[in-house]
Amino acid sequence: MNWTESIREAIHYIEANITEKITIGDIAKQAMLSPFYFQKGFAMLCGFTIGEYIKKRRLTLAGSELVSSDTKIIDLALKYGYDSPDSFTKAFTRFHGSTPASVRKDGAMVKSFAPLKIKLIFEGGYTMDYKIVKKEAFTVIGVTKVFNYEEASAAVPQFWSEYYESGKSDTVRSVYGISIDENMDGNEFEYLIADNYNPITEITGDFTTRVIPGHTWAVFACVGTGPQSLPGVHERIFSEWLPNCKDYEIAAGYNIEMYSDPAEYPQGIQDDNYYSEIWIPVRHK
Repeated sequence: MNWTESIREAIHYIEANITEKITIGDIAKQAMLSPFYFQKGFAMLCGFTIGEYIKKRRLTLAGSELVSSDTKIIDLALKYGYDSPDSFTKAFTRFHGSTPASVRKDGAMVKSFAPLKIKLIFEGGYTMDYKIVKKEAFTVIGVTKVFNYEEASAAVPQFWSEYYESGKSDTVRSVYGISIDENMDGNEFEYLIADNYNPITEITGDFTTRVIPGHTWAVFACVGTGPQSLPGVHERIFSEWLPNCKDYEIAAGYNIEMYSDPAEYPQGIQDDNYYSEIWIPVRHK
């Protein structure tokens, strides 16, 4: 099953079980992908997380049922995954802009968030620079924190800001941004801001070491300002490279970004020629 078919199967599964208790593991299993890369790829392609998608679809269906039936609000709350009418009302109001009571009593309008559909479109025609590299295990040192997938898009940048504000970058240079979910089956992953570990250099403080196992890596070149080039290449990996790659598939729950030293460029990471890489562990299909 290729990447596009995997996303399609996952969406079908979600829609068929939208009122049931759905876990990321269940969804990823249908897609025959690890939760780690499924969630990363889904958010990269769609612009929102799988949790946000499910929430918006449930609130859409709840709004539709509210205006077309006499079902009690408390029953709608329970049906669409809320423990109480209050929590349902708050979520409903944030999404639709009106309370369930005002929709039913005053005829306020509700919003619709349509299910995702996979369409065949003709895109591409551009070059992606990548190489396949076999690399032995190596050790990194840095700061680490565990994140929930649903919060990561905002929480990881905040983690970087705290890292620089703390002055830790003076001791351990930020060569890597590493996401790790070794079991590839949960709702959380470990993230490291790290450098290559040198055992002869004594480093004290709140730093930890991690051994990155030996793998064959697909290494993608990113040239351009860091805030723009990295997300763009990530998106193209999931939207173009993976769906069309006949030889390789994702092998493990690691995703590494490697950053050049900004001091080597006149405008640092904002330089048009700034170079970085994305590493994904792969194996032959």
